[in-house]
Amino acid sequence: MSHDSLGHDPYRDWLRTRLGKELGLPNAELAIQGAVLRRGWPALQALGPRDVVAVLQDVYSTLRQTIGDARADAWLQSTTVDLAAYAQTVPVPAQPTPGPIAPSPAPLRWGRRAYDLPLLLARAQSEIAGRSLAGIRANPELLGLAQTAQWDLQAAQAEVRRWETEAMLSSLRADHSRIEVADAVVSAAAQAEWLRLSVREFQIGQARSPGASAQLAHIQLILTQLDAFLEVFPPLINLADADLPLASPGARLEGDLFELEVPLNPAVLRARHTLLVTQWQAEAEPNAVAAVAQAQVVQAQHALAQAEAEARSQLEATLNTARACHAQFVPLYQHTQALEERMRMLGQLGGDPMGLARTRLEWRQGRAAARIQGHLLEQSMRLLEALVDAPSEPNPRT
Repeated sequence: MSHDSLGHDPYRDWLRTRLGKELGLPNAELAIQGAVLRRGWPALQALGPRDVVAVLQDVYSTLRQTIGDARADAWLQSTTVDLAAYAQTVPVPAQPTPGPIAPSPAPLRWGRRAYDLPLLLARAQSEIAGRSLAGIRANPELLGLAQTAQWDLQAAQAEVRRWETEAMLSSLRADHSRIEVADAVVSAAAQAEWLRLSVREFQIGQARSPGASAQLAHIQLILTQLDAFLEVFPPLINLADADLPLASPGARLEGDLFELEVPLNPAVLRARHTLLVTQWQAEAEPNAVAAVAQAQVVQAQHALAQAEAEARSQLEATLNTARACHAQFVPLYQHTQALEERMRMLGQLGGDPMGLARTRLEWRQGRAAARIQGHLLEQSMRLLEALVDAPSEPNPRT
């Protein structure tokens, strides 16, 4: 069913009004339509807050060129904060799922990964919430709960995204680990090359240095250990992974840009749904039990405030982790770039093999250290972005 037939597309209306202030209403509509076409969204699909974020990013890129980075940054941050406030009051327009509210479950299958069963459960609950919404809309006596049921469905879909994010992060960490092992192997190979050259120098100057014999024995011991390591691991990995470029150190970590994550947190959505149901029940209670019903409403309000506080605390913790990784990654990245340039110059100038081997070792070790921090930063950023950047429609079951 299209948003036109429903006559209800609040996020598109909000976005059109907000962009109209900056671009004018005709250009605002063009910006929305362009974003829809570029992403292949159904033309008549009602927009949700995550879709709005995608359109805002498009407009932000244009505004940077017309009004400058500073004003564009301020516009994006204030607009994102306003969108988060709006998302606290308006649920995402939802399409009900056809079928009975409690279908007979099919035989279940899942793997051994930690997120498999919770993801399966979350998808089942999302489907049940969709069917419940359909049942409410079909019952005239329950029409007052229709918007409340949309919050229930939105909460269930957010829980699905939460566990899909766990699946994505698990796969990402596995990819990162593979690359980090490749970095460790090529770093060991570079160290072995430098140590072999060191052995030759010690052997040449051994007679003139009283302590050279002990140092030579120590170097040969380390070299033996490295050779044993290099016999085992290279066949198990793709050494080309170590030559993959480092990620860019650029990252925007202003808290306002992620404000939407609080109202779209699954626990916050669930608490908001509970509050609305409690308020609806309180309105239907006779005066004799009004005090009890009102106490339940107050309790639900407190639970919502607590869920929002916990969601904000989780957001701040993830942001602080990302900022710490970014602070460590940037100097490591810059140092690696400097070493790469130095190595290139040594190669062009015909530097001595020992100096070139030493620089190559420092470069490989620097890349490995930078890569680890870059990976941790990427994981934090993907976690921060997952909720607001996920597609509106739930992913097909796998």
